[in-house]
Amino acid sequence: MNSYQDLVVWQRSMDLAVVCYELTRRFPKEEIYGLVSQIRRSAASVAANIAEGYGRDATGAYVQHLKIAQGSLKELETHLILSTRVGIIGLAEIQPAMSLGDEVGKMLRSLIRRLQDGRNGNEN
Repeated sequence: MNSYQDLVVWQRSMDLAVVCYELTRRFPKEEIYGLVSQIRRSAASVAANIAEGYGRDATGAYVQHLKIAQGSLKELETHLILSTRVGIIGLAEIQPAMSLGDEVGKMLRSLIRRLQDGRNGNEN
């Protein structure tokens, strides 16, 4: 493992960010500073925190950044759900992002457990 970019969880979180950027292109222009901004920021934050944590020298700091990534993921899910509840986009349209978010969340939980158990966390 040479880089955080080799982590599957980082790669999948980047895929999630791309999906969210593509999804929000369909949102009304008046949401550019509202939900569009919030969705894009929280989606990008997941991958960014995985990368930042990987670059830390201490396992505890790495785990902390992975937990922040989990929080950003839940924030993203909430904004996506809100988008459907206020009628901006349909539930079926957010489903790919929600499914990918579930996958990333499982990977994050697994990586955190491995790191906390003292095992190498570079596989995920």
